[in-house]
Amino acid sequence: MNAIVDRWISDHKDEIVKALQESVRIPSVEGTAEAGAPFGANVKRALDHALELGKGFGFETRDMDGYIGLIDHGEGEETLGIMCHLDVVPEGEGWDHPPYGAEIVDGNIVGRGTMDDKGPAISAIYALAAVKAAGLKMRRKVRIMLGCDEESGWGCMSHYYEHEKMPDMAFSPDADYPVVNSEKGIVHATFIRRFSSKLRLDAGTRPNVVCGKAVASVMLNEARVLPIVNEFRAESGFECSCEPCGDGVRIEIIGLNAHASMPESGNNALQAMFDVLNRLGLEGEDGKLIEAIHKLLRMDMHGESLGLDLTDASGRMTLNPGVMHWDENGLAEFAIDMRVPTSRKAEDALNTVVKAFAPIGLELSGSSIQPGHYVSPDSELVSKLLHVYAQRSGEYLPPLAIGGGTYARAVENAVAFGCERPGVPALVHMPNESISIDDMMFNTCMIADAIIALACVE
Repeated sequence: MNAIVDRWISDHKDEIVKALQESVRIPSVEGTAEAGAPFGANVKRALDHALELGKGFGFETRDMDGYIGLIDHGEGEETLGIMCHLDVVPEGEGWDHPPYGAEIVDGNIVGRGTMDDKGPAISAIYALAAVKAAGLKMRRKVRIMLGCDEESGWGCMSHYYEHEKMPDMAFSPDADYPVVNSEKGIVHATFIRRFSSKLRLDAGTRPNVVCGKAVASVMLNEARVLPIVNEFRAESGFECSCEPCGDGVRIEIIGLNAHASMPESGNNALQAMFDVLNRLGLEGEDGKLIEAIHKLLRMDMHGESLGLDLTDASGRMTLNPGVMHWDENGLAEFAIDMRVPTSRKAEDALNTVVKAFAPIGLELSGSSIQPGHYVSPDSELVSKLLHVYAQRSGEYLPPLAIGGGTYARAVENAVAFGCERPGVPALVHMPNESISIDDMMFNTCMIADAIIALACVE
């Protein structure tokens, strides 16, 4: 800890809060690609805002074609990377305050991205500015990397490595304190099945988000459907509705969004819809496929019915059915997310699902795999970050393993460092995502401590 750095951060409290509010008010969900904005105009606006902050402090900044932005400070043969991202997941349902309003409610800034990952990104910029203002001598160059595609396909990191080398060490403030040195493998897979269908079903926004809303239309009369919907509501606690629509009935189920790495924090409306539709006993191919999918997945979050359930030191296997689009041409899109313990190959988990789905005609149409990631707790990076956290917080805690995927896995010698504090409810990817102003200031000081420990002359 450095008293001059801490004082500078404290003196700029209002400015830090304002900067985050400005960023959150930009709805930087991936959109239509444009020239210089490969992930959409709003993501580019968020990047421009962050780079302007960096320029204001006199840092060297660079926009790498709208894919990723860089803020550099200091000199040295080695580079410390601080990897953040400015894109966000869609807002979803169930907000008590405008998701892009950045309102301050009871000392908390509420809005999509406040924790994931705009709040930490703003903290990183101001932490580096505090180190610069204190005149501390650098032994490593510090590079803040502002990605624009973390929530979708990591095209930002691919573009970076086409033009730049890997940092010598790095941390990503996009998970939990004290330090995350182990991350599960991540699998995204999309399946299709084409046939003539009478069912219409739309659910979810992203495979890495627990589905918060599912809507289906079936060609049945209300008298048949309503008792089953009411029965399911009473049994499950899900919010459900049923109303006449055209030649049939519209069924809507409201769940709770959550990060796919922590499905137990949410309520999956898509899985609930499988249950309701299965109870209806639909005819033909619609009914057969619904029954088969429901049998394989049920309300399970761990792939038990598929023989995938596994727990090791990195945590328990998770499987999230995140997105489904079903129309007159059958199953147009069915996307799942899996978080695979490091002792099992992610490729093997995907193959297991593919084999299980093949007998019911589900064909793999696309997939992506991110292998698991591990850095030794004895490394300079992990040991110093653990010490930094202990000094600032007064808590001496061991490193963690998580199911979430951070930019850390894009760098050989990288970990996640904050910014979720132990015991504080995590609202990442959920309605009413927020960060307290006190935690925002704590994180800014913590990142500054990390920069001093890893990049400044001792």
